[in-house]
Amino acid sequence: MSEALPGESVEDKSLGELVALASRDVSALVRAEIDLAKLELKADAKKAAYGSVMFTIAALIGGLIVILLSIALAYGLVAVGLSHWLSFLVVAGIYLLLAAGLIGFGYLRMRKIEGAKRTRRTLKDDFAALRHRGDSDTPALTD
Repeated sequence: MSEALPGESVEDKSLGELVALASRDVSALVRAEIDLAKLELKADAKKAAYGSVMFTIAALIGGLIVILLSIALAYGLVAVGLSHWLSFLVVAGIYLLLAAGLIGFGYLRMRKIEGAKRTRRTLKDDFAALRHRGDSDTPALTD
């Protein structure tokens, strides 16, 4: 392929050469944009990984805090006058009620999942249009 040299005029090039130069330049530009996107995504992925590690450590610490506060609550109930076994049973019962409430809430939210109804409908319509294409004199895609 010929290139436009610094001293050479673009008017001296044929149409085919100009199209070849333009397509090469567009191709190089697209490759450069893809390389830039890869670099940016790699940097973002590193930041996301670091952030997720921090969230995981915070969740672990939060779990330990919940355990310690649960023990403190149970011993607080002992200080009020309940026996040890009853105090820890009350704390366990509180967590049982909390878990049951969360399971119920999650179940209600899961029942609301529609399963991409619109996407299924449009895909079904698209396949139907493709199947009937050319089978009759009517156009395949109509408004």
